[in-house]
Amino acid sequence: MEKLFDVLIIGGGPIGLACGVEAQKQGLDYLILEKGALTNSIYNYPVNMTFFSTSDRLEMAGIPFMSIGNKPTRTEALEYYRRIYFYFKLKVNLYEAVQTLENKGDFFQVSTSKGIYRSKKIVLATGFYDLPNLMNVPGEELPKVLHYYKEPWPFIAQKVLVVGGANSAVDAALETWRKGAEVSMVLLEDEVDENVKYWVRPDIMNRIKEGSIKAFTRSRVKEIKPNEVTISTPEGDVTIDNDWVLAMTGYKPNFALLNQLGVELSLDEKRQPCYDQANQESNVPGVYLAGVVCGGLNTREFFIENSLVHAESIMKDIANKLKS
Repeated sequence: MEKLFDVLIIGGGPIGLACGVEAQKQGLDYLILEKGALTNSIYNYPVNMTFFSTSDRLEMAGIPFMSIGNKPTRTEALEYYRRIYFYFKLKVNLYEAVQTLENKGDFFQVSTSKGIYRSKKIVLATGFYDLPNLMNVPGEELPKVLHYYKEPWPFIAQKVLVVGGANSAVDAALETWRKGAEVSMVLLEDEVDENVKYWVRPDIMNRIKEGSIKAFTRSRVKEIKPNEVTISTPEGDVTIDNDWVLAMTGYKPNFALLNQLGVELSLDEKRQPCYDQANQESNVPGVYLAGVVCGGLNTREFFIENSLVHAESIMKDIANKLKS
């Protein structure tokens, strides 16, 4: 007979790790399954990224998060969560992707790239950084189109088109421009997002105003070719020379896993999963949601700092239900 865990946690990001810490506190037999590296999403952030939150807001389990500046960097966050992992000796299987989730009635069966597991409860803490929102335009499959940006060095002396107006797009545009790229941006609105980090927004606005970075406002990418891009603008189509397209168009949760378990989604544009805010349990008994996945397509509602509380709520509820 295969082992039956009390709870399997899908996702080894900060919220998944927090769930592991709380599971240990409640004496639950748990396992965290992560398809990539520890805190894989943070690892895939831009190398020079700075968090919007201060380090104290990202702390968990009473372990201080020390950073040189007021707002921690990607590297400092990776180091902090590495320390959490080793300090609590968390049970995490890395580089093990979940493929299917099945509700067997008395338990859940989880099939991964490496094995099959059974569990009484499931926690989905899968974040949203793994599935980019596609532009769905001809040429998007070309190798010069990137949905993730790491660092500016490959784009020196290149013609770069940045698609999007949120934080990731602005960071990519400014960094590549400062390293010698010829940068243009495609914005859906009249200017970059008003929620762009307040210490960065004036910088990009000034670069656009002075013409250092060309911005096509109220525009969309129409077609991508190996050496050029056609943009639909209010004045008509414009074709520009191009070497790289950085499609910073945002990301979405893994709805496939939710669908496999029968988690209901709202019918509006948010596609928000159904769950009880008191204990994070979804409409499917025994299936819990933690972190950004709770917001559906509204990926700006939940962050690390306001999702850490999910872990305690979930594990207390699971422990109480398993005792009853």
